[in-house]
Order: sequence, then C-alpha cells, then structure tokens
Amino acid sequence: MEKYALPLSDCRVKKTELVINRLHAVLHGIALLALLYYRLTSLTEIIKNNDTALLLPHLLILISELILSFIWLLSQASKWKPVIRKAYPERLPGDEKLPPIDVFICTADPNKEPCLQVMNTVISTMALDYPPDKLHVYLSDDAGSVATLQAIKQAFKFSKLWVPFCIKYKVKIACPEAYFLTHESAPVAMFHSTEFIAEKKEIKKRYMEFKESVAKIIADTSIFVSKDHPPLIEVINDENGDGMDSDKRKIPLLVSVAREKRPSHPHHFKAGALNVLLRVSGMISNSPYILVLDCDMYCNDPLSACQAMCFHLNPELSAKLSFVQFPQRFYNINEIDINDGKQRYVWPKWEGFDGLNMGPILSGTCFYIKREALCGAQKFREDVDLIKLQKCFGPSNEFIKSISLYYKRNYQIEHKFRENEVQKELQLLASCTYDNDSEWGKEASGLQIHQCGGRLFYRLYYALQGKRDGALDSTKSHCRALIPQLYLIRGISLYPEVSSLFFIVFLFIFLSAQLKHVQEVFLTAHSIRTWSNEQRMWMMKALTSYLFAGLEVVMEKIGLTKTSFLPTNKVDDDQQTKCYQMGIYNFQAPARFMVPLCSLYMLNVGSLIIGFGRIMQSQKWGEMLLQAFIPLFATVLHFPLLEGMVLRKDKGRVSPSVSWLSVVISTIFLSVASLLSNYY
Repeated sequence: MEKYALPLSDCRVKKTELVINRLHAVLHGIALLALLYYRLTSLTEIIKNNDTALLLPHLLILISELILSFIWLLSQASKWKPVIRKAYPERLPGDEKLPPIDVFICTADPNKEPCLQVMNTVISTMALDYPPDKLHVYLSDDAGSVATLQAIKQAFKFSKLWVPFCIKYKVKIACPEAYFLTHESAPVAMFHSTEFIAEKKEIKKRYMEFKESVAKIIADTSIFVSKDHPPLIEVINDENGDGMDSDKRKIPLLVSVAREKRPSHPHHFKAGALNVLLRVSGMISNSPYILVLDCDMYCNDPLSACQAMCFHLNPELSAKLSFVQFPQRFYNINEIDINDGKQRYVWPKWEGFDGLNMGPILSGTCFYIKREALCGAQKFREDVDLIKLQKCFGPSNEFIKSISLYYKRNYQIEHKFRENEVQKELQLLASCTYDNDSEWGKEASGLQIHQCGGRLFYRLYYALQGKRDGALDSTKSHCRALIPQLYLIRGISLYPEVSSLFFIVFLFIFLSAQLKHVQEVFLTAHSIRTWSNEQRMWMMKALTSYLFAGLEVVMEKIGLTKTSFLPTNKVDDDQQTKCYQMGIYNFQAPARFMVPLCSLYMLNVGSLIIGFGRIMQSQKWGEMLLQAFIPLFATVLHFPLLEGMVLRKDKGRVSPSVSWLSVVISTIFLSVASLLSNYY
C-alpha cells in the first residue's frame, strides 16, 4: 500500500473524560459493593430470624440490584478509554488513485417507505464528493415495484442536474429534500452571487418537477409488495446511454435490482437483499469498498466517502481494518426530542470501544466496508479447488472469477453493461435458489472480520453501542417499579433508615448515577431536558418493549413463534408530527404496551398517596423516606403519562379504555397489598 508524507488520520485519547470516567467508576463501584454488602447482611439476618414475610421482597430487590450492578459494570468498558479520530481528506491522493466504491441501498415496501424518500437517498449518494466514475449506486427493491423502477429513472434524470450543481457550489447537504428545507446554500463567497441564486432557483424548480413526476407515478401505478416475481436488473440511463461508459459519465452508475422472490423460498429480508447486491455488484463493478445505507438515510456529509478512505487507505490501519461506521443523524428531530430519537447516549459509547481496540458494532447502515471482509481473500490460493469455491460462493463461475481477479489486484472494472454476455449470469446471481447448498452466510458474506484479524473503527466524534440485554433490564425495572411500592403500602421498610450509614450509600449511588448522566448530557451540548427525556424513555422501554422482546425470544426458542421482520412505517402522519413538534407525547400505541405501563404508573401514584398517609400516621419518616422517594421520583418523571390519561382530550391521549383498565388493575394490586398489611 502506498505511503503518504502526512498521515491520513490520527487518534487521540480524550484525557479529561478518561479521568472523570475512571474516578467515577472507582467511587461508584465501591458504593455498589457497600450496597450489596448491606443487602446480603440484611438477607442473612432475615433468614436467621426466619422472617418469611421479608424474605421474598429482599430477595427480589437483591436480584434487581445485582442486575443493575452487572449492567453498570458492563457499561464501564465503553467509558474506560474514550478516543477521538480525525480524518484528513485533503491529504488523499488524486482522483485517479482513489479506489472505487459500490453503494447498496435497500427498500422493501413502497407503502411504508415512500418513493420520494428513497429517491432522495439515491440522489444524495450520487452527489457524494468523490470521482463520479468511481461510484456505483445499487438500489435493491424487494417489492419488485414498477413505481420504484419508474421513480428511479426520474431520479437519474434529476441527478444529471443536481450532481454538477453540488460539485460546482460545494453543497454540504447532498439530499435535495433536506437541502431546500435548510438555510445551507453554499460557501459565503458564492452565497450572494447572481449566478448561484439563479442556478439555485432553477434547480429548485426542477426538483419540484421531479417531485410532481414521482407523485404522478405513484398515483398512476398500482402500489403493492410482490412476493412472487423473477429477478430484474437494470442499469438506469437515458436515451443517449449516459451512465454507462466511464469515459463519458459525469454522474455515478445507477443500477436497479429486484431479486427473485417466491413464496416457497425464504428470502431472509434485508440480509438476503444485501447478499444479492454483493453478488450482482461483483459482476458489474466489483468495487473493493461498499457503502451500505437504509432507504431513509441520506449522506449528510458529501465528504464521508473521502473520510472513510482516510482510514481504509492509511497503511498503519488498513491491514487490520474491516469497516468504518458513521453515526445515524436525523435532520427532522426537534430540539425537545421527547421520544429520544437522537439516541444521544448511544453514540459516545463507540469512542470508548474504539479506545479498547474493539471498534463499534456494525449498525446495519451508514458504514463503509471492505468487500474483502465479506468474501475473504485467503480463499483464493493458486491450488484452490474450483468445487470448493463453488461450495462457498455458489455455482456461478463468472462470479467466482471476478472475485478472484479482484483479490489478485489485477481486476479492471468494466463499466459497460453487456446484456448478452452478462445478463444471464446476473439472473442466476439474483435468483432465490442461488445460495442453496452453498456456504453463503457462513463463509461468503459471513463477515470474515475477526478471522482476518480485522478491526473496526468509528469515524470521528460519534459512536453506537449494542442494546443492553432487554430481558435483564426489564426484570430489574419491574422489580423496582413494583416491590418497594407494594411494601410501602404495607409499611414494611426495604431500605436503610436515615440514621444509618448505608442511607448515605444509597443516596450517593442515586446522585452519582444521575449527576454522571447529566455530565454526559452537557458534554454532548444538550440540556437538562434531554436528561429527563432520556430517563423517561429508558424506563418506558424497559417496562414495555424490552419485556415483550424478551418474551418473544423465549417463545421463539421453545417453538411457539417464528422470527418475523416488518419494515418500519416511514410515512409521516401530520397529526403525530404536529404533536411531536409541540413536545406532546403520542400515546396511541397498542394496548398490550400501554396497559402494563399505565397500570404500573397508577400503582406508583396510588402507593405514593397511601404510603405517605401511613408514614404520617406511624411517624416512620426515618425508616420509609428512601422507599417513599422511589414512587415520588417515578410519578414526577412520568407526569406526561398522567396528562395523557386524565387531562388531555386530543387524539394522541391514552385511550379511555386503557386508562380505566389500568386503574382497575392497579387498584386490585393496591387493595391486595393493603389487605395483607392488616394481617401480616
């Protein structure tokens, strides 16, 4: 690999954060050990006294605190050594020396993934600040929709105007829909030029015409999701054949791929679509690097390809680097972000994983990966048996030949799409039976990252960690949302009294965790409102989605359900959007989610009222203060839920039937707890 006079990228440790994180980890860890010591000694004392009434609640609380401690311990790995990487795209070699890139975009349902949104993603990738003859964009349409095919042809025509405009004026927002919704236009020197103003006005006019043409296609074409269709692969070009020849092309190659789907064959959802794109692109362009995007993710930085190449082409990193992951950013999230859509807390985790020489996990979108990491160069030895290669890569000898030539580094990309010579092989590669009796998913496309000694790097300032174990988080949250509250009603203390030293331990742990969260929020330039929104959404997820996700996994393991995948509905709802922009929650979720959530909330409200009444009657403030604080904190934090149940009258409120059912369920629990307090 070529050496450069100056490094293409660098990495430095975030020392201030490192010191804060490690100091907090030590102090918080000691406090957790003291807490567990208190629980174990209390439990031992209960067992000695044969106090069966206290054994179960203390045991459940101990389990929840052990889970909490375990999750906290795991989370410290990403905070131990945070690093930050910087790319220097201006130090890259000339365009002629940059490697080609294939772009994979997947769409599956035109009803849930609007055509215009998908086309904006396609157009944004074609406008990347990268040599056009070295970019090849592939759109996988799993629905086999005629509307999508017609729309992509219109997108190609508009791109012939949009791409030169972006290059000429160094447009930073390459997605036309987002560009015309923002104030970003061009460098200051060009902003007031009459030429720029005139061209921007004209390009906006042409974009509106493009939108109208897509809308007309949708209106005139039957929109349906086909589950039974042959493969269709088409290179998009105009009547003059533009888009085919690398010597003439001024915009990237654009290819539409609809793989074969039959009801009798499993299609493996997005994974299957990416497998087909990997094979088809191997025959057409076979670029050594691949960018993968979801259909609702546009490239918000045209330099991303060059930035990724700064890592991939760095001779000190390349041999051990598999892919470069970019963050998922959302341009239509408002400042309040009540739904925690930014996932702010997630991105900094990958900086810590990078510092541990692990790198981020693959998030499924927004990453530049080596084709070699998917196929494995080590398989192509001179003495390798063709039958073994077919077992790995399938029956297409032409496909195997193209891969082997690429890995021998003498493959010259052929941009011409010769239908008579190639189309038959492409039909085979896109068939639903191609990978039968082969090692696809294990050897080929099975991410040979760790086998090759590969390492993953996160690009620049942001990163993502994997989800916490949903079942553990849900168990811990349900214990803390139920047990202290029910025993508060009974007047039974599960926490140390104010005069005990262990009261300080519990208080320190709570304040330590919350202040650390606030510090991390401020560090990423967000407000205290972000802290409250994140706390609220974490709890809601733990009590609902994590619970049902865990149950579904268990049911799948015992054979009661099968794994299914449904695309997220990306069609905007005007009413929901209006509420979101106003900072008002939409509680029109399925009853199976809302009933448990509202029931637990009403139980906390009821236990707080009854509990405070009992405390005032018995004057046990010192014994019950910590226990009473738990439902108080939950009630205040989740007040929007009470608003949705009682005060709101709009369509986004909690359904009255859900509210009444939740009140009934919580009343039953509270009544049983109150009755038990009279007898035990």
